[in-house]
Amino acid sequence: METLIGGRVVRCATGGRSIDGDEPAVVLVHGAGGDRTVWQLQTRWIAHHGYRAAAVDLPGHGGSEGPALAGIGEMGEWLAGATEALGLAPAHLVGHSMGTFVALEAAAQRPSVVRSLVLLGTAGAMPVHPALQSAADADDPAAGQLITSWGIGSRAHTGGHASPGMWLIGGNTSLLDRAPDGVLARDLAACNAYDGAEAAAARVQCPVTLVLGREDKMTPNRAATGMIEAFGPAVYLDRVGHFMQIESPIAARQAIAAALARA
Repeated sequence: METLIGGRVVRCATGGRSIDGDEPAVVLVHGAGGDRTVWQLQTRWIAHHGYRAAAVDLPGHGGSEGPALAGIGEMGEWLAGATEALGLAPAHLVGHSMGTFVALEAAAQRPSVVRSLVLLGTAGAMPVHPALQSAADADDPAAGQLITSWGIGSRAHTGGHASPGMWLIGGNTSLLDRAPDGVLARDLAACNAYDGAEAAAARVQCPVTLVLGREDKMTPNRAATGMIEAFGPAVYLDRVGHFMQIESPIAARQAIAAALARA
């Protein structure tokens, strides 16, 4: 669906159901260079199992009008406002990678709009390798190739996906390649610069669930130590890398569903 928020077009996927109603709401937030489609194997299930679902495109991503926002704090402010404007507050916010920082900031800045957080592939900081940032700055396709190579676990590199015919390597690379020029570079720079995770975590008042892939090289498990100390034990997915919601969609969906049921 498309709507206007702040005079700009915002697109979100709702799992084939209206977001009107009084069921609990779930807002899903993609990572750097991504869009709402990274959640397509979870959004529809959520929307048909007792929740209203909205996987949003951040400004300048997917079908949402730009410009893309430059900082995580600004993105968090936008997400809180969009959740409210869509009539979904208070919502469960489910974020992946950069989206975990965005959701965390939204919860810290506007506690009243957030019911709980589910953070997939997160860490206390997300430094970006200079070679990756340089490739993204040049809009070089190598940037998407590097992210996909590092970000997808060993099992997914050899096929056997739960969705027949789905080629994860090519699909994920194509998703990043279709981001407008400069968007991936801006997102990566925002992740690299963001140092507010611990401060934001200290201000969060809602339940938080961390979901981590055992083979994640983009946000390694060791980098989530501070988040675990703040929010409690993580849920770990075996033989899964950074892009867990597409690598292992059933396990990711089960982890999300369990977190929503507890909140």
